[in-house]
Amino acid sequence: MRLGGRAAAAIDILEDIETRHRPAGEALKDWGVSHRFAGSGDRAAIGNLVYDALRNRLSLAWVMGDDSPRSAILGVLGRVWDRDLEVLKTQFAADRFAPRPLSAGECVAYRTGSLDSAPDWTKADIPEWVWVVFADGFEDEAVVEGRGLAARPPLDLRVNTLKAQRAKVLDVLSHAGVVACDIASNGMRIGPTSGPDRHPNVQAEAAYQKGWIEIQDEGSQICAELVFAKPGEKVLDFCAGAGGKTLALAAALDNTGQVFAFDRDRKRMAPIYDRLKRAGVRNVQTKAGGLEQLDDLVGKMDRVLVDAPCSGSGTWRRKPETKWKLTSKSLEARMSEQDTALDEAAPFVRPGGYLCYVTCSVLPQENEARVYAFLDRQAQFSLLSAGEVWEELYGAEGPKPWSADGCTVTLTPASTGTDGFFFAVLQRNDPS
Repeated sequence: MRLGGRAAAAIDILEDIETRHRPAGEALKDWGVSHRFAGSGDRAAIGNLVYDALRNRLSLAWVMGDDSPRSAILGVLGRVWDRDLEVLKTQFAADRFAPRPLSAGECVAYRTGSLDSAPDWTKADIPEWVWVVFADGFEDEAVVEGRGLAARPPLDLRVNTLKAQRAKVLDVLSHAGVVACDIASNGMRIGPTSGPDRHPNVQAEAAYQKGWIEIQDEGSQICAELVFAKPGEKVLDFCAGAGGKTLALAAALDNTGQVFAFDRDRKRMAPIYDRLKRAGVRNVQTKAGGLEQLDDLVGKMDRVLVDAPCSGSGTWRRKPETKWKLTSKSLEARMSEQDTALDEAAPFVRPGGYLCYVTCSVLPQENEARVYAFLDRQAQFSLLSAGEVWEELYGAEGPKPWSADGCTVTLTPASTGTDGFFFAVLQRNDPS
């Protein structure tokens, strides 16, 4: 397929997403099934067009003067992919599968469209109703932070130190453009793609098959490192899901001590078993279902990690359609779930032990507000400085996370080059 056919396909898929309120991944998959003539390169390029349009929906609509899927794709080609207008017109004219030719008005918008007079939430591509709290959290940097969440993400990997060391894996995967991450101790990165390009399939690499690496955003790796788990300790991963942080904690413990991976949803945990086996992990016990599964752990854990359900606003680069589906009602539901998760996890922390709270959100209602509400309910816990842990692990130089209170930390694409994550650590008071 040529660019015109790819653009037309992307417009059709965006229309499908909007009219049927479908997840982008599902719409793209169905298009691929019904258009089997399209090669993998075509599908990747079309997916990039669709996701770039979703990431930048407000700003593209403003620049083009129209919020239709057609205008969004044209805006992507001009503003994100930097395609010359005259070349684009020629390509469209030579491709019978291309969208209709650009109108005079579209050509003017393509050439001269500007965000200069746009409101800040449009420049930042943040839903207007979210902007008030978003801007309050990031102050003068709010537009920059919003733009960071509207950019393409890198592909991050974590070296499994139970089987390999980073220097060795960097050498083995040098052909894929892998470099060391700036912050995470065992992180590696393949930078963001541009235009129709796609990331290499690292799961086909021998290093992945051997369990040397895991796909994991650097921010997620950092949060696991901030837990500061030590060999021999007992750690409960209370909302383990597919086990990304469980695997990182198991490696941090060097296969000693014990990690208990728990999730109420057995289906969410389904991938963890193969991942544990491939990684060579021997110090993890999995538990799923009701809290009664954890009765024998009450008051015995050195560290409890609560990676709470959240809005996912920190992952808007990877799942941009969720940015526009978030509602105040769903946000309130997540906040209630976060309060419940913290309250349910707290009894498992031993006196003197630590409760670590993590979200993949950048919204203060889900982050600092939940921590302080928990402290009001649970007087036996005290908030410690995650910033001090950060400096102990990564030093005082280099990228710095946001901190609204000097204790909790918020990672973002603009500040730390990662997905958005929040981390706080609380200690259970030891009455002795």
